[in-house]
Amino acid sequence: QKYPVIYNVSGYGGTRLNPLRGAAQREKEMLEGKRPEMINVFLEAHVPLGHSVFADSANNGPWGTALVKEFIPYLEKQFRMDAKPSGRFLTGHSSGGWTTLWVMVNHPEFFGGTWSTSPDPVDFRNFTGPDLYTNKSAYSDASGKEYNLVRDQSKELMTVKQYAQQEFVIGYYGGQFASFNAVFSPKGDDGQPMPLFDVETGRIDPFVARAWEKYDISKLLRENWKTLGPKLKGKLHIWVGTADTFHLDESVRLLDAELKKLGSDARIEYLDGKTHFDLYNEGLMEKIQWEMYKVARPNYKAKAAAK
Repeated sequence: QKYPVIYNVSGYGGTRLNPLRGAAQREKEMLEGKRPEMINVFLEAHVPLGHSVFADSANNGPWGTALVKEFIPYLEKQFRMDAKPSGRFLTGHSSGGWTTLWVMVNHPEFFGGTWSTSPDPVDFRNFTGPDLYTNKSAYSDASGKEYNLVRDQSKELMTVKQYAQQEFVIGYYGGQFASFNAVFSPKGDDGQPMPLFDVETGRIDPFVARAWEKYDISKLLRENWKTLGPKLKGKLHIWVGTADTFHLDESVRLLDAELKKLGSDARIEYLDGKTHFDLYNEGLMEKIQWEMYKVARPNYKAKAAAK
């Protein structure tokens, strides 16, 4: 017997070891029929410069290509996996949410769909605040008002400036913004990723910003929809909280509007009042898994699945 496969990517700071905490419970629920019988693969996304997001980059290397061309084919030779698009599924949260959307869009015929939650900025017209196409500063808008980055519902906790400068003090390598630089930026003359903005002033480097454009998922879809649209039919699923801790819902709304203009059937759901960290509290992962299983086994009918 062969099984469909879930490729799961953790968010920034997570590793493949995090899921071990719930492994016994997941196995128990699978045996009880509360979860479908699927192989779970938890991908390691942590790299020395942060989170690889499984995108080919000048600094981290060809992670996306290696995943699809080498690692997954290797796994499918070793284990009893479906080894076909209708049996390969992607899911991830935060940076893992961005990862799975990126991998899906770049390899639309290889996977059966992505179920991405609270993804990092998917439209660079709102990269946790600033519009990278028009803004001169990553820290404040044209009127000088600073962008808030971290919030708890309506309570503002930290600005982009405070977050970035704190990260720089803690260490040069591996922080969240440094991680973005490592993935999206060219390699500088010193061999290091070129920073998008000056940490002291917030001034955006227009050369680096232009280099980032090719990683803008919304722009990629807009410019290539004629080719990508048919291949992505029924495959894009996104969830985000309306009170996302890092304002990631704002970027998702921009992508949502573009997909509607393009005539996409992508499903984008906004969970009212949910933050970045409580999105899964009401059985979202179980729901996602059953939706995947229905694609892999469309004729499967069980009481647990019907629920």
